[in-house]
Amino acid sequence: MFLWYLISCSIAYTLTIFTQINNNKMVISEDLLFFHKATLENYEAGDAVFQEGTAAKYYFQIRQGTVKLNTFLEDGKEFVHGFPFDGHCIGESYLFTDHHYAINAIAVTQCEIIRISKTKVLEILMENPELLLEINKYMADRMHFRFMISSFLAISDPIVKLMKLFDHIKRYFGFEEPYSFLVPYTRQQIATLTGLRVETVIRYVKKMEEQKMVKIESTKIYY
Repeated sequence: MFLWYLISCSIAYTLTIFTQINNNKMVISEDLLFFHKATLENYEAGDAVFQEGTAAKYYFQIRQGTVKLNTFLEDGKEFVHGFPFDGHCIGESYLFTDHHYAINAIAVTQCEIIRISKTKVLEILMENPELLLEINKYMADRMHFRFMISSFLAISDPIVKLMKLFDHIKRYFGFEEPYSFLVPYTRQQIATLTGLRVETVIRYVKKMEEQKMVKIESTKIYY
């Protein structure tokens, strides 16, 4: 419960900082962000949320949609760092440094993204140390995810790669029962994250279904 919030608004209930939207974790309650004058920005597929080499001026949190974090290499090839979606924040680590972005954030689908100034969100975090700890935990989870993705280079078995990816995101969202978790990635996105060809992903996901490791309904993968 935030005393400053209760006093200023005279509301007799506890503001929930951490919430869930459509079974996805929301890093910071959107009510808290909007209370501090955050805006809701709309992006079409292909639009840049921010670009490599620019300064971090805002905190971005995805309300709805999928964003691709990538880097373009000197030979023109693309390296994808992840596909954050509903509830995730993006580029948050750059709020704590003067470095410019080393990545691009590009909308993959139509997106609604909550945006608030870097100065304002840092004030929120300083006033609420428990929220600062949660942001740190979130960044640690994302770092773990990137380390896991990097380890795929040393794994030759496609099913092992797929299981490691599915296991991680299923645990992250707190699902335990078999087939209870809808994998939130397309097969092309899975291929990009695992370093496999999309044809390989399609073939081995089918093998996983035959081995009752996943369930497929209308092309959707349940793990």
